[in-house]
Amino acid sequence: MMMRRIFSASVLVALVLILANSCKHEPWVPSNFNPSPDDTTTTSASCDPDTVYFVNDVLPIFASSCAMSGCHNAVNPQDGVNLSDYFHIMSTGDVDPGDPNGSKVYEVLFETGNDMMPPSSSGITLTADQREAIYTWILQGAANNACEEALCDTVNVSYASDIRPIMDLHCLGCHSYPASSGAGIALDSYASLSSYASSGALLGAIAHQTGYTAMPLGTAMLPDCKIATIRNWITEGTLDN
Repeated sequence: MMMRRIFSASVLVALVLILANSCKHEPWVPSNFNPSPDDTTTTSASCDPDTVYFVNDVLPIFASSCAMSGCHNAVNPQDGVNLSDYFHIMSTGDVDPGDPNGSKVYEVLFETGNDMMPPSSSGITLTADQREAIYTWILQGAANNACEEALCDTVNVSYASDIRPIMDLHCLGCHSYPASSGAGIALDSYASLSSYASSGALLGAIAHQTGYTAMPLGTAMLPDCKIATIRNWITEGTLDN
């Protein structure tokens, strides 16, 4: 009887230790994917409208809305989840290629309370299109892919058609009212954006000019076409067109 009690107590202690450890958050790596830091981006000569590209469509969402200081950046990633580049998104973001609903990085976009991502306290809310982009990218295999834009019209620039989409994709996650994570700079309206652009600060930041904080923060410079588009919009007087 004494041996049985000792055995039962040992089993109970073991179970407690297992349960205690299971409560700790550890990034889960899918068994069917083993990314390497040496993975290179596969770039297509042109963009397929039916394909979602990591570099063009998905990374800007994570960079703007998730990989900020205090959240899931490379320096001090919260809960060990680093969403600043392809390798770390795949290895710490619980991405299961081909299965969006089985991928934690997608599931948390629909959580509530403390599990919601981005958290409600950040003031950041992904749009339906951004969620759809992440979903489709994972569904299509979560590839480290990119494409070259076929056309780059920097002459006939429209705020609504050209400038606003660039801001929404690359900047709005940090720089939306009240801009709590964007140094107090809000770029979510025409009035605030045009004022910032007219000061020279917008072009200075995105062109990585000396004296300005390089933007988007912590990620690659915007493509030349997008910078040229913004530059021309500013030169033409930051029109609300």
